[in-house]
Amino acid sequence: MSDQVRPRTRGELSGAWARHLALQRDLSEHTVRAYLGDLADLLTFLGVGDGAEEPVGPALASLDLADLRAWLAQMSASGGSRATIARRSAAARTFSAWAHRGGLLATDVAARLRSPRAGGRLPAVLTEEQARALLAAAARRAEEAALPGEGPADSASTGDGESAARAVALRDVALLEVLYATGVRVSELCGLDVADLDRSRRTMRVLGKGDRERTVPYGAPAARALEDWIAVRGRIALKTAGGALFVGVRGRRLDPRAVRDVVHRAAALAGVPDLGPHGLRHSAATHVLNGGADLRSVQELLGHSSLATTQRYTHVSAERLRAVYAQAFPRA
Repeated sequence: MSDQVRPRTRGELSGAWARHLALQRDLSEHTVRAYLGDLADLLTFLGVGDGAEEPVGPALASLDLADLRAWLAQMSASGGSRATIARRSAAARTFSAWAHRGGLLATDVAARLRSPRAGGRLPAVLTEEQARALLAAAARRAEEAALPGEGPADSASTGDGESAARAVALRDVALLEVLYATGVRVSELCGLDVADLDRSRRTMRVLGKGDRERTVPYGAPAARALEDWIAVRGRIALKTAGGALFVGVRGRRLDPRAVRDVVHRAAALAGVPDLGPHGLRHSAATHVLNGGADLRSVQELLGHSSLATTQRYTHVSAERLRAVYAQAFPRA
C-alpha cells in the first residue's frame, strides 16, 4: 500500500481488507463476512466511531498485543464460544500481518497472539427416524398447501397468492431434501444454479470453500422433490434471479438466513430437536458413516480439505456402536 492509497477511515480500511481477503487469500464469502465483522468489532473496541468516515490512524498507531488480548478476553467474559474466539484470533493475526506489510502498523502486533483451540464437539444430530419425520412433515405441509391455479405464472409481487404459497412449500421440501441428501453447506446450497444439476445422473456440481468444485450425488427422494420444485419455480422467480436453483418469496436468489428459518420451522413442525442447516449437514454425515461409508468418501461428499475434520464424525458413530454393543452383547 502506498501513501496515496493507504486507508485512513473505517470505511476505506474495511474495503481494502475485504478486497485483500476475497482476492488475495481466496477465502469463502462466509469467512470474508466473518473477518470483516471481527475487524469492525475490534475497531469499535479500540474507540473508533461507527461512521464510515471515522479516522483509524490513531487507533492503529497505538494498537499492541495487550489490546488484542483484552479484546478477546472481553468476548470470552461475555460468553463467546471457544470456536468464535479462535476464529477472531485468526482474523486478528491475518489483519495484523497484512496491515504491517502495508505500513498501517509499525510491527506485526499479533504475531505472538495465541488462541484457544476450537472445541471438537459437534452440534446435536438427528436420529435417522427424526430426519425422516422432519422431511415427512415438510412434505405434508406442501400437500396441504393450496393447489396451484392454471394460467400464467404468478409474479413475486403477488407471492401471497395460493399458487405462490404452494410453490414456496415445494421449495422448502426440495431444499430440506437436498441439505440432508448431500450434506452441503448452507452457502453452497444458496449458490446452486439449476444448471448445476445433472438430473439424469442425480448429481450436482457444488462450489465449496476456496472455490473448490466437487460433484455430489443425491437420492431419489431429493430428485423427486427437486423436480416438483423446478416445475413451479417460475411462479415466484424473477428474471433477476438468473439461474438460481432456490429463490425466495421476492423472487431473488435465496439467502442463508432464509434457509435457516426454513429448517428451524420444519424442525418445530415435526416436533424434533431444533437445529439449523449445519445440523442437517452433521446428521447426513453421521448417517452416511453409520451406513458403512468410508471416511475418504465422506470427506469428498462434505468438501472437507482435511481428513481430520471428517474424522470428528467417527466419535458420533462410535457412540452408536457402543450403544448397540451394550444392548446386544451379554457380557457388555
